[in-house]
Formats: sequence, C-alpha cells, structure tokens
Amino acid sequence: MLWLILSLVTAFFESLRDVANKTSSTLHNDYVITWSLNAFTALLLLPLTLILGTPTISPPFWNALLAGSFLNAIAFLYFIKAIRLSDLSKVAPLTTFTPLFLLLTSPILVGEFPNTWGLLGILLIVSGAYLLNFAQHKQGYLQPLRALINERGARFMLLVAFLWSLTSNFDKIGVQNSSPLFWVTTVYAANALWLFPLMLLKCQGWREQIQAKPLPLLAIGGFNAIAVACQMTALSLTLVAYVIAIKRTSALFNVLWGRFIFQETGLKQRFLGTGIMVVGVVVIALS
Repeated sequence: MLWLILSLVTAFFESLRDVANKTSSTLHNDYVITWSLNAFTALLLLPLTLILGTPTISPPFWNALLAGSFLNAIAFLYFIKAIRLSDLSKVAPLTTFTPLFLLLTSPILVGEFPNTWGLLGILLIVSGAYLLNFAQHKQGYLQPLRALINERGARFMLLVAFLWSLTSNFDKIGVQNSSPLFWVTTVYAANALWLFPLMLLKCQGWREQIQAKPLPLLAIGGFNAIAVACQMTALSLTLVAYVIAIKRTSALFNVLWGRFIFQETGLKQRFLGTGIMVVGVVVIALS
C-alpha cells in the first residue's frame, strides 16, 4: 500500500502549501505567487532529477505536457485567486470535487472505469459541499448550494477542481511515458513558462516583490515539491482516481489550519461538511 502512504503525505504537504499561499496573499500579487509556486517547485526538484538522469520518453509525453501544463497554469492562477477571496476552510475543501469530475474524465482520457461505489462517493461529496454553507439554509434549503455558485472564490475553486480532473489524467500519461520525477519537474517548468508572460503583463514590480519577501514563496515551492513528487510516484502505482481521492483529504487539514492559524469562524459546520466530503472521497478510492 505504498501508494496510500504517498497519497497521504501528498495531502499533508499540500495543506501546508495552501497555508503558505494564504499567507503570501497578503504580501504578493496573485501572478507572482502563482509563477513562484511553479518555478520554485521545478527548481527545487531539478537537482534530484538531474542525478537520476533522463528516462526513455515516449511520444504521448509531449502531448500530455502541452495540454497538462497549459491547463495547470490556468488552474493554479484561479486557485490562488480563490484562496485570496474566501476563507481557506471554506474553499479549499471544494477541491474534493476533483474525484467527482474524474469519474467522467478518467474513462475518456486514460480508460480507467470506477465501479458503482463511485455513485455513493459522489452523493457524499455533494452532501458535504451542501453542509459547508448549511448555516444559510434558513433562507431556503437551496440557499447553501446557491452560496457556492454566487461566491466568486467558490466558483473559482470549482473551476479549479474540474481543471485538475483533466490535468490529473495528463499526469498519469506523462508518468507512464517518462518517470514520476522527470515528469513533475518538466510539467512545473512548463507551467512557469506559460505564466511568466502573464506575470510580466499584470505585475510591474514582480522582481521587487520576490526579492523583498522570498521566504514565503520558497516555502510554497518546497511544500509543493514534496507533495507533487509523492503524488506522481503514487500515480505510477495505482489508478488516478484513487490517488486524487486520498490526496483530497488535505481538506480536513485545511479546515483546521483555517481555524487555528487564520482564526476563521464556522469551524464545526465546515468540519462536518468537509468530513462527509472526505468520506465520499475514501469511498471512491476504496471502490
């Protein structure tokens, strides 16, 4: 069950990355954070990648790299925007919708078909998302779902969850046609290349921002480097939906960090909703 251990390590370090992202949002521009996350991840993984050497690369690698890096660049940008706009404990759990979307995208892109237990997992994930905003049910029982649609941060994170359901499959293709570490280093370097012109256009003082407060940005890259290296190794061992489902247990950590680090309110309600979503994720994984 090495894949399970690696997926749980991924979840923990991804939650630490999200805390560093939230902290940096008060210090840096969204475009600087997004570019730094990807660039520093690639730079920190590069030495180990060079030591291990270049694997044999098959042709599907290049298509996966082009499509995966472009969609990842968009997803990371909206991810940072969502964290800036809303409470971490409210929007980060919405990434648990990724396994839900994977039930649709994985059969198409990599031919992986989950069984009927996936339907129970879907029901639990949707129920948990409903409970994230249950305090608003006094305005009508559809109001918690409307709150997800009406809040910009929540809308952005749902878009991110969908995009990551696509890129996770491209990750699988990339890993199968190279190696886990080589793929993750290459794809994050490509993400940074897509984002660099956008950062130049949208942020005039990007260089000064990085030089003034580099440590939070390096922390983002460091936590993310550990997380994605473990994730890609896990992807080489089992189904995409299993890895991403366990990875999304990071939502539980994010609810706790939101309360104890950022003093966000509504912990009990969000912890219940997030817990149910995570149960749904585990049901899909164990299916």
